[in-house]
Amino acid sequence: MMQPKKTKYRKQFRGTRTGIATRGADVSFGDFGLKTIESAWISAAQIESARRTIQHHTKRGGKLWLRIFPHKPLTHKVAGAKMGSGKGDIDTYTSVVKRGTVIFELGSTDEATAREAFRKAASKLPVLTRFVLRGEL
Repeated sequence: MMQPKKTKYRKQFRGTRTGIATRGADVSFGDFGLKTIESAWISAAQIESARRTIQHHTKRGGKLWLRIFPHKPLTHKVAGAKMGSGKGDIDTYTSVVKRGTVIFELGSTDEATAREAFRKAASKLPVLTRFVLRGEL
C-alpha cells in the first residue's frame, strides 16, 4: 500500500476540497493524461487498482506516470468505541484531488491503447474523469 515514509504530524484535519487545481493541471511528462472533472479524496487502494489496470491493458509497454500520492492520513475509531476518548488510529492514506488535476499520464504508446486503458482505470476511481492530450487545455 502506498503511504508516506515519514510525516511531521501523525494525524491531520479533514480540510476542504473546494477550488480548481492550478498545479498539476497539464500533461507534462507523457503524451496522454487522465484528468479529473470533480474534487474528491482518492484512496491509496483506488490509485493502486487503477495503476494496475493501466499496466495490464498496456501490457507494460508504455511509460506510466503517477501524478498524485496519498499523503493524507484518515483515521477510524474501532466499532463500539464510546463518544469522546480522542481521535481514532490511522486507517488509510488518501490523496486530495481538486477538479482539473491530471492523475495519470501515459507515453510511448498509441492513442487508442491509452484511451482504452484510461477508460478502464476511470471505472476504478471515485471521480468523473476525461482523457486529455498533451498541449490540450
